[in-house]
Amino acid sequence: MSRYRLQPTPSQEMALLDHCGHARFVWNLAVEQHTHWRPGRKSAPGFAEQCRQLTQARAEFAWLRTGSVVVQQQALKDFAQAVARFFAGTHHRPTWRRRGRGEGFRIVAVRSSDVRRLSRNVGEVKVPKVG
Repeated sequence: MSRYRLQPTPSQEMALLDHCGHARFVWNLAVEQHTHWRPGRKSAPGFAEQCRQLTQARAEFAWLRTGSVVVQQQALKDFAQAVARFFAGTHHRPTWRRRGRGEGFRIVAVRSSDVRRLSRNVGEVKVPKVG
């Protein structure tokens, strides 16, 4: 996995913070759904069901629709992996994410055309809906 230090413009910084907020919102909704699950009840929704619910929520709420679906679905995928690790007994239960503490998001399936080296220490990375 590659990590990059970004130097965004002010408008790009706002868009990146929106991505962080959308990823946090989707993660926290998934945590809330799983806190209502108890043994003996019908199972909590999995990744596929949560993606369907995300599609419905994006159709209903314009502010959620402005964000990148790639970022939002990756937050759900990360949550599903966290739940699997919890039930495997290797990690703690996934918890709420708070604003301003370790915020971030992941983008996967980046094509080689999305990353371009300009010099030895400087490059460009294309982020969905940011540029």
